[in-house]
Formats: sequence, C-alpha cells, structure tokens
Amino acid sequence: MSSVFFGIATKTYHYDRTLGRAEFSGAGFRQPMDLALGPDGIIYVVNRSWEYRPDGVRVTMLTINEEYIGEFSRFGDGDGQLYWPISIALDSDQNVYVSDDWLNRISVFDKDGVYLSKWGTSGSGEGELSKPSGIRFDQDDNLYVVDSGNNRVQKFTKDGKFLGKWGSAGSGEGQFNLPWGLNFDSRGDVYVADWRNDRVQKFTPDGRFLAEYGSPGNGVGEFNRPTGMAVDKDGDIYIVDWGNDRVQVLTPDGRHITTFTGDATMSGWGQDKLNANPDMKRMRNMMRDLEPERVLWRPKAIAIDDDGRIIISDSNRGRLLVYQKDNY
Repeated sequence: MSSVFFGIATKTYHYDRTLGRAEFSGAGFRQPMDLALGPDGIIYVVNRSWEYRPDGVRVTMLTINEEYIGEFSRFGDGDGQLYWPISIALDSDQNVYVSDDWLNRISVFDKDGVYLSKWGTSGSGEGELSKPSGIRFDQDDNLYVVDSGNNRVQKFTKDGKFLGKWGSAGSGEGQFNLPWGLNFDSRGDVYVADWRNDRVQKFTPDGRFLAEYGSPGNGVGEFNRPTGMAVDKDGDIYIVDWGNDRVQVLTPDGRHITTFTGDATMSGWGQDKLNANPDMKRMRNMMRDLEPERVLWRPKAIAIDDDGRIIISDSNRGRLLVYQKDNY
C-alpha cells in the first residue's frame, strides 16, 4: 500500500493477509471488538456479537497463520461469563483480562481460558466503574482502565486495587466525552481515544496532559469517533478512525503518514467455509461486485506485533486485516 507523504521520511506499508470469517462460534469472529497478542504467538480476540444474537459473545484464540486454538467464555452475567465485552489485555503472567461495559467489571482468565476471578463495582467513586471500555497493562503490570461512563482513566493493580485516576467530562485538555480505547508508547506515555470529542489525547503515566491529535471531520488528520490506537517502536501512532472506516497513521508530532482503508482478500477460514458449502460458493461466484468486501467497515481496535505486523479488527465484517510496516 502506498503512503501519503508531507515532507517526512519515507515510510511504507503493504497489505499482508486477512484472518477469520463471520461466525457465532468456532473458527471465526462476531463483532470483534479488541485483540491482545500473547508472547507465545496466540492472538486473543474478544467478540461482542449483536444484541439480537448474544450467542456470539466469546473470546477466540488463533495464530497469525490462522491456526484455530479455541475459544472460551459465553454470554451471561455469571462468573466467567461476558455480557457486553469491549476490551482485552494480558498481564505478565499471560492471564487474560476482559472489560465488560454492561456488568461494570473486569473478568480474569488464565491463558487457556479458565476463569480465575472478577473485580469491579458500579459507581462514580474512586475505583468504581461505569461502562469500562479500553484496558491495557503498563510495564509495571498495572492495569489502566478507560472508565467511559465517568469520563476518566483509572489505574489499578492487576487484582483490582485502586491506584489513581484522572479526567472529567468536557472538551478541554485532559477532559473526555465518552472515551474508548487506550494504549502506551515505549516511554510509557498514555494515549486515549476521546470518542465523542473526535480526538486522541496523550498523557504522562500519572495523567499530565501532553498533546492532542485530530479534530472532527473526514479529512486528513481528522477523526469521526476514534476507538483505539497503537504506537510502534518508531513512535508512529496508528489511530482507528471508526466513523470514517479507516486507520490513520501519524508521526509522533502528528503529521500524517498514510491511511489504511482496507485491501482484504479471502481468508483461509473463509475459503474453507466456501469449499464446504457448494451452494454458498456458487452464489458468491454469481456476485458481480465483490469490491465492497475489501474495505474496512467500522474497525474497532489495532495491535502491532514485534515483527511490525499491524492487525486491525474489522468489526462489522467479522475479520482481522493484517498490514506489514516495511523495513521494521
């Protein structure tokens, strides 16, 4: 994929592959909301599914080569169940943490999906949660939680002990309007997708405002309800521009590098399903225009592995798109 340059060093990317297919169970995804990359090569994908079909709620495990590992958890409000899951993160022991913005809690599983514990109390006081969304661990194994309904970020130990918070409702520096995802750069600075303010804000680990990126719109460097981001080892920032169906890539100082809008091809899992269903394959072959299937449709989250592969959760199409940063 060609990049768009504005007087900056040449940085290029290319489309690599598509992972997954739309499924309510088994080898596939249904409304994949977020993903986490394990050190053993396993990708954990949290599926929110649809309100009319909650049976698709689960966590799917696979590899970058589309090897299906398994799945765990299902829809419900009991221990080990998920209602409206939204984000996923791994601690240093590879335990899996999932935020649930309906149950206002964090559920914890081991790396194989065995339920371990849960924590979280509904409310607006210190350590209480209202619609928790994005979650990520810092280098000290502390969990940062975007407390979306309370328009703030909270910091906890991995067993749920409150450590600190920042943010309030508004549109000024350090204020939020329904924030969504967050992530860290290599220095430990925190990036928060300020969803309804159509921007991303950057903070020190203790919440001191550093910078903001973007403004409302659909032009270069503008955003329409950003949901997540990732920062690579070069400091380049990848922002999921949900409402504009794209991912924009910026330099650390906010200059535009390129935009991903989707270049999808048929995944291995998708081809397997067609091969097993001749009628479905025949109907697909009769379709005149498959071009719309290539593009992103309401992407939600993004992750970057150690090899410079950029993995985007293409939620409404039930798949992951993978790009490669060249010379990474």
